[in-house]
Amino acid sequence: MTMPPSGPFGQQPPHGGPGGGSPELWPQYRGGPTSPPPAGPPPPWGPQQHWPNGPTPPNRGGGGKAKWILGGVAVVLAIALAVVVTVLVVRPDGGTVAAGNGAENSDAKLASADDKGPVKILTDDPTCDAWNTVLDEYSGVTKSIRWDDRDDSVPEGSWTPEQRAMYEAVGKAMTQAADQAVTLMGQTPHRDMRVLYEQFVATSREFVSRIPTYQPTDDELSAASNAAGAAIANICAAINRRTAQSVAPLVSDVTGAEIGSEDDQELTAVLSTPSPMCSDWKSLVARFHEDTTAWRAIDKNIPATEWTPNQRAINDAAGRIMSATADEMEQLATASDNPRLQNIITLAAQYRRGFVKALPNYEPSDSYLELSATSLSRFVNAACAYRS
Repeated sequence: MTMPPSGPFGQQPPHGGPGGGSPELWPQYRGGPTSPPPAGPPPPWGPQQHWPNGPTPPNRGGGGKAKWILGGVAVVLAIALAVVVTVLVVRPDGGTVAAGNGAENSDAKLASADDKGPVKILTDDPTCDAWNTVLDEYSGVTKSIRWDDRDDSVPEGSWTPEQRAMYEAVGKAMTQAADQAVTLMGQTPHRDMRVLYEQFVATSREFVSRIPTYQPTDDELSAASNAAGAAIANICAAINRRTAQSVAPLVSDVTGAEIGSEDDQELTAVLSTPSPMCSDWKSLVARFHEDTTAWRAIDKNIPATEWTPNQRAINDAAGRIMSATADEMEQLATASDNPRLQNIITLAAQYRRGFVKALPNYEPSDSYLELSATSLSRFVNAACAYRS
């Protein structure tokens, strides 16, 4: 998730151009993806109604006047994430993948099946270029039918012929994107990237399954798939802008929950039952949002070399807040009994720590680190909202 000039998340100029405005406190996420951007400054900060911009050529510079619209996670957990019972099946004989509609090769070995390592910032992934292609194709469909301008409050029974055609077109495009994501899920060598592909597929297909009887609450599934897609896109952008490589060695590895494909008969959305962790998570993100208000008011495209003394002081304080928040996020991860959710939360904490490492010598492209943390945190919000 090019971005429309405005939306439920405040002004969203394309590719980090002029914009800003006060943040919205976790409004409803809308639907469509964006095509991968050209080289240039990173996208506007914070919750975006689309997938954040994907990988771009290596570049640690940037410009523009976009604001830090929202610096991490926000307050109101407004997105539902539905459970998908039989979307993906992983065989117990060594990590081969089969899927609900038969589009995938059931004999394809998961490249990440042997990844038992720590949760850490990713510095490479062979699926990123292909993911750009998926985003580009998907966004082409959504832009051509003006998907972002739809009224998602209209139920299926009240659709006009034009609205019905719009949802049917998006359903086909989303199905194709999910099928392609299954292939990438098998190709990524990284366990945690695989989990994000899994969740994109699960929520996308569940949304498509509900189109024939669509109700406004079903749009939350589209929002959930966007959160997973956003995380993949921003992680890839951090790799291709070479911000990940500059900080990954400086962030200590964290032991991840074991997610062995041989143990999973059915892959579902990350929360199928209420989690006691979620109430504490909501409090944490609310406090983080309030504590970083001054930081979010700073133009994120100003490099550290051009900060005023006051801006540097604000960034220094924000760094300390982010470090403490990352530690709390990691503690909350252990309170979840879902290993996938544990690793997603821990991965968000790791990217936030990476951003803190980059902050003293901040360049605009470093924002992809915190955008990655934002997208991952947004996904946790969605998962918790479903069972709250």
